Amino acid sequence: MIQNNSLEDTGLRQAWETVMRVVYPIKDAEQTLPLYAIDWTRPHIAKTTLDARIDTRQVSLESMNQSTLQRMIRNSGFSNEVSCNEFDVKGRTSIALKNHGHVSCCTFFNAFPASYWRRWTGVKTVRFGVSVQGNAKISIFRSTGRGLIYPVAERVVTASESAMSIDMDIPMSGLMDGGYFWFDAESLDGTVTIADAIWSVPFEDRTTRRSTSMSIAIATFNRASYCMDQLRTIADDSALRNRLDTVYCTDQGNDLVKDREGFAEVSAKLGTQLTYIQQSNLGGSGGFSRGMYETVKAGSSDYILLLDDDAVSEPESILRAIQFADYTIRPLLVGGGMLHLDNRTMLYTQGERINQQRMWMQPSKGLEYNHDFSMEPLRDSPDRHQRIDEDFNGWWMCLIPITVVEKVGLSIPAFIKFDDIEYGLRAKNAGFPTVCLPGVAVWHQAWHDKDPARSWEEYFTERNRWITALLTYPDRPPRMLMETLYTDASLGLRFIYSAMALHHMALKDILRGPQYFVDCLPAKLSEIRKFRANYPDAQAADSIEAFPEPAGEIEPLRSHPSTMKRIYISAIKLIIKSFISNVDPNTALRPDGIIPAQDATWTWSAFDHVNSALVTTADGNGVAWLKRDNKRFRKNMREGYRLARRILRNWKKLSAQYRSHDIASMETWARIFENR
Repeated sequence: MIQNNSLEDTGLRQAWETVMRVVYPIKDAEQTLPLYAIDWTRPHIAKTTLDARIDTRQVSLESMNQSTLQRMIRNSGFSNEVSCNEFDVKGRTSIALKNHGHVSCCTFFNAFPASYWRRWTGVKTVRFGVSVQGNAKISIFRSTGRGLIYPVAERVVTASESAMSIDMDIPMSGLMDGGYFWFDAESLDGTVTIADAIWSVPFEDRTTRRSTSMSIAIATFNRASYCMDQLRTIADDSALRNRLDTVYCTDQGNDLVKDREGFAEVSAKLGTQLTYIQQSNLGGSGGFSRGMYETVKAGSSDYILLLDDDAVSEPESILRAIQFADYTIRPLLVGGGMLHLDNRTMLYTQGERINQQRMWMQPSKGLEYNHDFSMEPLRDSPDRHQRIDEDFNGWWMCLIPITVVEKVGLSIPAFIKFDDIEYGLRAKNAGFPTVCLPGVAVWHQAWHDKDPARSWEEYFTERNRWITALLTYPDRPPRMLMETLYTDASLGLRFIYSAMALHHMALKDILRGPQYFVDCLPAKLSEIRKFRANYPDAQAADSIEAFPEPAGEIEPLRSHPSTMKRIYISAIKLIIKSFISNVDPNTALRPDGIIPAQDATWTWSAFDHVNSALVTTADGNGVAWLKRDNKRFRKNMREGYRLARRILRNWKKLSAQYRSHDIASMETWARIFENR
């Protein structure tokens, strides 16, 4: 939206473009409202916000007595769950304050990410506009990267008869390290309606002068109902569709989206803005690459948005991503955060970096995963006010300029796992960073009920992790030998020998070269499944009664907390024990006990002093009898070491082969699509 308003300080007329509407939830508001607006409370300023030196001092719990610990807990100042009782949502862009109600929009979705606009665009001034009916005080605040809060402007409105529109201009200063802008509204007397709040920037600061558009790529495999919800959300949002060329819905399953009830209606509503494609299952990389490929061929879009089929979208987020991209000083990828689908106010991550030594992802600047804004609102989370630079964004939601696709190519044919990481690193090395913009996100199923190590996915994780390292770091390999040994040991100590074998299959396939990597894309999954099925840990039953009665109970792992040093020592002892012992799995007449998925996932400590156990699957739908096999463990550890050493000895040669093979080009994918 472009507006012409008078600048209060100069009297000159200037065009302003709305780049962020303040919106409120209509659907599932009881689960998501704290992400949009909350009752005002006095801000909590932590001591570390005022003095960073506090965090340089080590705390020794070993020297603390019980009384001191209890006193610390009583004075910890943990905030209770935020409330949303002083206002009612009236519509997508309006709320009504109750008499003397006080609301704050210092929230994930409605605080303006000013520091990101300061860093990545040429915008120097932002305008806030809002319509108010009633007697109210509108206050504008800003924060710094330290989380300190300052008042910026205030306006008292007396408009009981009809609504009054107000504008306030805010300079983009003091934002280099981080910071947001937001507004609070307070009823001075009676009910107050707050509507159509917007954040606008000067149109002249736009780097793309003409009107831009995007296409959306959705890859789906047997998630027809979820995909239908995604298509409906897009079809029902007129503002989003004004910027949309087409949705490329690439269906790779046998439970087809087109066969779902309501598809004809959605298809008719979208019209030419929907392109439905059927192809063989080429995984997420194949589905998303098809959308990227078709968008480049069509030549009408400026951006391609990759959007997971089972994500629940906030349509305003999509608009914010493209509006931000229109103003950036250079082309870049705009990523969206991932909120938990089963805990709607919890942010899994806003974006991640790669640990170059471990070749594994991690949150930036020490921020933890899984931040719950219903317990710790943005206003009271100073670390969340810093501007964060990322290496990549998950492909649950990521906007990519077509100029970037034309420069760096499509996804590598990875099937699943690490395709988004590799693409982000490749784009970054080509001069196109990823910006994970706050206020842009989708809800997506989190990972806590999954264990890739106990599925066929482990092959793709290991193979693509190594290939990403080969493509990204041609001259100096990460610490891949130690990572391989560590991962194999962790799997072996949990008796998941199928995953160890899949690791070694992955390393052997890497040595077969880039052409095999491309050629095996459609058929590898069935080969992996058949191979893995031969291992006992892969043979799950749907009932514990399918196995002999366990001999006893295994005490929960959580009953014995320990220090990391002791855990590492315990791990070394277990590895040594596994090398010198000779437990034969065939001698196990019945399980020693049952280990729940919570204790079995990601850790090996639960298997100490256990030779066999019934282990439930991460999704809670099955159970498998896992047995210690020291002979297999030793053999697999040696094989992993041998293969990793072979790759590392030939690192530069292999890297050159993969980098020169053009595995992510339009031409490579064209040949793949022609055969599928």
